[in-house]
Amino acid sequence: MIETHRTILRPVQPEDNQAVYSYRSDSETNKYQGWIPQTINEVDEFIAGNPDTFNQSGTWFQLVIVEKESGSVIGDMGIHFIDDHQVALGCTLCKNKQGKGIATESMTAILTYLFRNLKKHRATTSIDPSNTPSIALVKRLGFRKEAHFKDSLLVKGKWVDDVIYALLQSEWNEKQV
Repeated sequence: MIETHRTILRPVQPEDNQAVYSYRSDSETNKYQGWIPQTINEVDEFIAGNPDTFNQSGTWFQLVIVEKESGSVIGDMGIHFIDDHQVALGCTLCKNKQGKGIATESMTAILTYLFRNLKKHRATTSIDPSNTPSIALVKRLGFRKEAHFKDSLLVKGKWVDDVIYALLQSEWNEKQV
C-alpha cells in the first residue's frame, strides 16, 4: 500500500468490482483504453487475474486508486513488470476526478516507489497520440517521447497509432512535478 496526500494505492480486490466497472465501462471517458468491460463478470475475471505477488517479472499488477476523503475507488493503475529492471505503466481515473492532479499525485508516488524501493531502471507508457491529457500528464512527470508507431494497434476493429514515452531512474525527480 502506498499513500499520497489524497489517495491510497493498493491491490485491486474482488469487492472493488462495482466501482471498477462503474468508471471503466464509460466508453466515452475511456475511448483510448484497450479494455472497456461490458459486464460486471468481465471485471470479476480481470480482478481474479491479478497476480498474488507484486513485482513479478512478466506480469501486469493492478492497483486501485482510493480517495482518502471518501474511501471510494476512483481509478486504477496497471504496472507491467516487463523484467527485473523495466516496467510499463497505465492509469485510468473516473471522469469526475480527472483534471484535479490526482493522476499526477498517484503516478508520482508509484514512480518514486518503483525507482527508489524496487530499483527499477526504466518506466515506459503507451499512449494514443490523440489522448492529449495523458500525454500532458507523462510529460509533466518527466517522461520523454521515444517512438511513434503508425497503425500499430488494432483497437475495436480500427488500426490506431501508438506513442511510447519513457523515463529512466536517473532522470526521475519527483520534486519537479
